[in-house]
Amino acid sequence: MSTVVLIGAQWGDEGKGKVTDFLAEKADVVVRYQGGTNAGHTLNVADKVFKLHLIPSGILYPGKTCVIGNGVVLDPAALVKEMVGLQERNIDLAQLRISDRAHLVMPYHKLLDELDEKQRKEGKIGTTLRGIGPAYMDKVNRVGMRVADLLDELELREKLSAILEAKNMFLTKVYGEQPFSLERIVGELRQYAEILRPYITDTSVLLEVLILQNKKVLFEGAQGTMLDLDHGTYPYVTSSSPTAGGACCGTGIGPLRIKHVVGVAKAYTTRVGDGPFPSEITGAMAERIREIGREYGTTTGRPRRIGWLDIVVLRHACRVNGLSFLALTLLDVLAGLETVKICTGYRLRGELIAHVPASLHALDSCEPVFEELPGWQEDLSGVEQFEDFPETAKAYVRRIARLLGVPVALVSVGPERLQTKVLHEIF
Repeated sequence: MSTVVLIGAQWGDEGKGKVTDFLAEKADVVVRYQGGTNAGHTLNVADKVFKLHLIPSGILYPGKTCVIGNGVVLDPAALVKEMVGLQERNIDLAQLRISDRAHLVMPYHKLLDELDEKQRKEGKIGTTLRGIGPAYMDKVNRVGMRVADLLDELELREKLSAILEAKNMFLTKVYGEQPFSLERIVGELRQYAEILRPYITDTSVLLEVLILQNKKVLFEGAQGTMLDLDHGTYPYVTSSSPTAGGACCGTGIGPLRIKHVVGVAKAYTTRVGDGPFPSEITGAMAERIREIGREYGTTTGRPRRIGWLDIVVLRHACRVNGLSFLALTLLDVLAGLETVKICTGYRLRGELIAHVPASLHALDSCEPVFEELPGWQEDLSGVEQFEDFPETAKAYVRRIARLLGVPVALVSVGPERLQTKVLHEIF
């Protein structure tokens, strides 16, 4: 059995898309298991840039089976747009499969997301306004629409009619908004259904067959561990479980089907939106890293907040995901610094702690404890082997592995596939 779950070990935006693309070369199947269009993967392939939000990154390799699992909340309009964009660039979608159990992001979800965020004012979460939270809310509240509903217009109409009655009452009475038209939404969904129908199937059954055939399966999560609904910096989190356990719930496979879990982490730390960020830095150093690392959200374009590498956060990710390996990205961005810092612990009310506290107030009160290491001046982007890196750069990577007790399997020093160095084989 050769199955690997790839997760973000920080607050998302760690370069999972690039690592997924790299590992997909050896995989037979690539599966997305949670999130929606609030995620974005930017890939550089043969001097071409691809930005994906719903379709697994493996789609850029011909012949790979790419699966959108049941844990994803799927915006049919966005998916069709993404599919058309790939086809226009001669990317074959024949092996794309969509779970019939995935929930749909509806037009009213996006409006409710926007209205709710505005109402929060100073307490806003910082969502992408893509309707993800409201779609997951309806899923949990058992009033969600699913991909399977697209295949039966009669059932679609009946379910949507009942849902819209409640949604429109809420929108008109509470927010003073115009009601949604049943006929208009059904008409739009009918068009999407005809495009998506050939790709829709029970992907849990499909994955079980492929795993039993000993196919190499790569599960990719969106966002990161610190945005997990249970294990992240709640309430500044996403609405699903990007952690490794989410791969089972989000695809319909059992936990014993998972062989390895790989966590992706930047050589520093970033996060988008509000919420605690103990190792955050500001000023000229933050601006330098942001500009060199092009730290702007793929989905929103928002500038990311910058911090030094946080070992407390990564230990948290190691524990809740059961990491087998770490993939370290964007090491090249730190070149040219006299020294680099690693946050090895927090000081909370005078006490040294090595864990992420659940209390938002406590985490916000944590002061980072830094370890300073020598930097390196050399440009790493063109170095072919990890062994040829400057000694201080290698020492930085090895120090991270020692602090975590988890081997670093991959080191990335640029956006291209050839700029990923393999220290341990994963597949």
